Amino acid sequence: MWSYRIIAPYLFERTDIEDKTPQCLADRHVLLRFLAAGVCGSDLPAFRGAKGRLPGDDGRSAAEKDGFPIHEVAGEVIASRHPDHQPGDLVVGWASAFDGMMELVVTHGDGLAPYDPALTPTQAVGLQPLACVLYACEQLPDLTGRHVAIIGQGSIGLLFAYVAKAAGARRVTGVDPVDRAALSKTFGVDDAVRATSDRWVSQLAPTDRADVVIEAVGHQVATLGHAIDATAPGGTVFYFGVADDEAYPINMRVMLRNNLTLKSGVTLDRRRVLEQAAKFAAERPGLLETYLTHTFAVDEVQAAFELACRPVPDRVKIAVAR
Repeated sequence: MWSYRIIAPYLFERTDIEDKTPQCLADRHVLLRFLAAGVCGSDLPAFRGAKGRLPGDDGRSAAEKDGFPIHEVAGEVIASRHPDHQPGDLVVGWASAFDGMMELVVTHGDGLAPYDPALTPTQAVGLQPLACVLYACEQLPDLTGRHVAIIGQGSIGLLFAYVAKAAGARRVTGVDPVDRAALSKTFGVDDAVRATSDRWVSQLAPTDRADVVIEAVGHQVATLGHAIDATAPGGTVFYFGVADDEAYPINMRVMLRNNLTLKSGVTLDRRRVLEQAAKFAAERPGLLETYLTHTFAVDEVQAAFELACRPVPDRVKIAVAR
């Protein structure tokens, strides 16, 4: 079967590897036929050659792990040892070993849920990041009537803006150095700020500080500090971005004096929130179609990741399809 792996910084290679078989399945795992995958911002450090902490990421010049680093997948169940999934089911969710860029994928069934067959697989794959955002927003205080600011207006940051507005936020501010003006209103952003987060926070009036600030950039240390500085007294900071460093220095004096709450965390209850994401999207026709802006064929995965690394104003979600 076909598989892709990163063999050097910014370079995918197609290889042929041994087929997965139903006999390889552990309890509660399923075997999927690849239909589509989403490119996530958390995949990009691996594409650039950075060494991660996942098992199997041990190559000399890059990870060199088959199927890596894709984790957002939609597929057809071929075989199952999970009670909730049967052969023929169309499902979306997590490739639990971050090896979803291959023809047949073995993954834990708890991280999958069915999707409406009226959706294309490339549209359906958007339910995975939507589920992550919905779960994160469950960890926040009630957003009704609050000012929510989101640092980073990529594919995750725009979803946060949309969900915050749907949850009743009075005002949503989106901050990004890329010009997102053409997309901002569609995703519920009231104030689109084209600036780096350090410049934005340095010009922020006390009355413009937000009740909730979401860091949706990740992969750098400074933006968490900017989020803390941009939060109004008594407010909440949610760090959603993926941390590449083990330790992040924060201003404890600001945290203390302003009575702030700092939260973070990975997505749990994955099947539940995937089902919630499907319901949320079904109640808002057009969301997933608008979210998906670029689709590439499997043999164009190199081009898909190269586009993901460029600051393109009209790019939101990139998908790779069989």
